[in-house]
Amino acid sequence: MTTAYSGGGDPGRTIELLWGLRDAPRRGPKPRFSVAQITRAAIDLADGEGLAALSMRRVAERLGITAMSLYTYIPGKAELLDLMIDTVCGEIERREPASDHWRDRLEAIAHDNRALYERHPWLATVSTARPPLGPGVIAKYEYELRALEGLGLDDVEMDAALTFLLGFVESCARAAANVRAARRDSGTGDGEWWAAYGPLLAKVADPGAFPVATRVGTAAGLAHGAAYDPDHAYRFGLQRVLDGLAALIESRAGAGRDGVSGSSPRRPPAAPAGDAPP
Repeated sequence: MTTAYSGGGDPGRTIELLWGLRDAPRRGPKPRFSVAQITRAAIDLADGEGLAALSMRRVAERLGITAMSLYTYIPGKAELLDLMIDTVCGEIERREPASDHWRDRLEAIAHDNRALYERHPWLATVSTARPPLGPGVIAKYEYELRALEGLGLDDVEMDAALTFLLGFVESCARAAANVRAARRDSGTGDGEWWAAYGPLLAKVADPGAFPVATRVGTAAGLAHGAAYDPDHAYRFGLQRVLDGLAALIESRAGAGRDGVSGSSPRRPPAAPAGDAPP
């Protein structure tokens, strides 16, 4: 998948648009559309056809206006992409955790983000190393950080822990998107591919030369019916990510008992911050 990048537009214009400081053209007749309506049209286009199909011309066609008219609302595709990301982040589901334990809260956050990528697959093709600093993105960040509040981590560790978790979810979303693309482009399912290639590989690969690969690969292939199962990879990996964070959090809790620092490893779920949620 080709990677797009957020944060590439004009900073001043982008902030104005994200925060609703400039919702209408400064010249010409009364505007027919709001920035929110234009952004929604762009999201619908990307959801249906992928980010490669996104252009100012295509969005304008959906709205029944010319591309030149669209530019009077939004200066370019870079700013439009930031608006799209901020909007979908603001709409992320906030499911109820299984309990008030930090692990259940982080697991719910991971599931919510995975569902976001499933609703908007194009999001997995965007690098947000320079994130849109809009109300949707910031409210999502606030909400997710609260799951780590009070665990004895310092602020930089809280940010790093959340980045670690969401980076894992993003990588799984990219892998799942690649699997879907392979199915679509080849016209065959994973089971069909494995049924065709597995027996052929068994004829040419010497188990004696690759004993561990043969044993493990066969077991995994039989378990998944494919060479790779995105759902299994996500479930297994998420628990290992949480295990890793548990080691850090428990070390901080231990330090607290020794009088160095500390706080309870449990905290009630935070109330949602505003109407927006990534």
